[in-house]
Amino acid sequence: EGDEGEKGDRGEVGKQGKVGPKGPKGNKGPVGDVGDQGMLGKIGPIGGKGDKGAKGLPGISGKKGKAGTVCDCGRYRRFVGQLNINVARLNTSIKFVKNVIAGIRETDEKFYYIVKEEKNYREALMHCRDRGGSLAMPKDEATNALIADYISNSGLFRAFIGLNDMEREGQFVYADNSPLQNYSNWKQGEPHDPAGHEDCVEMLSTGEWNDSECQVTIYFVCEFLKKRK
Repeated sequence: EGDEGEKGDRGEVGKQGKVGPKGPKGNKGPVGDVGDQGMLGKIGPIGGKGDKGAKGLPGISGKKGKAGTVCDCGRYRRFVGQLNINVARLNTSIKFVKNVIAGIRETDEKFYYIVKEEKNYREALMHCRDRGGSLAMPKDEATNALIADYISNSGLFRAFIGLNDMEREGQFVYADNSPLQNYSNWKQGEPHDPAGHEDCVEMLSTGEWNDSECQVTIYFVCEFLKKRK
């Protein structure tokens, strides 16, 4: 067995080893510079209503007004009052005319109109007169039939016509004071008035006449003369 040889020369650098494990977290670095301003954001919602502001200072006094005129107010009030009455009357007339136009019957000489307001004979007489007419006076068969048909078609049982014997019992005269001529259309057994209370005449829907008390309140028929052209 020989002696131990000398130490050999240093060998070449070996190959690089594998990457070692991740080291621990380093210390925080210094704060960087301020960046540029960012883009403008959206407009926010409208804020709530603010508090009421303080009351302003009083304004300067206005100039003195002109002197007023003395009002004769009583006269004006009377005038306005009269106007109101006139308007009310016109409205009544207009209503009457509208009703007339809606339900009128006519012959060559006259218009006939049933007033659907319950009135006694005298009130009915005045109502027709106030409107320039008269309670209807059927003086012949044709006129009587026309009025009867009108009463019947209006769904009525009876209506006052312009005929009465107020002046002399049993002597019937028309509303124009002319006596009964050669035409009448009494219901069988009429006029029948032993007590003398039935001085006015109603036409039944059949066209027949019946004497009745003047104080009963029923509908009635007015007639109006046509204006001569």
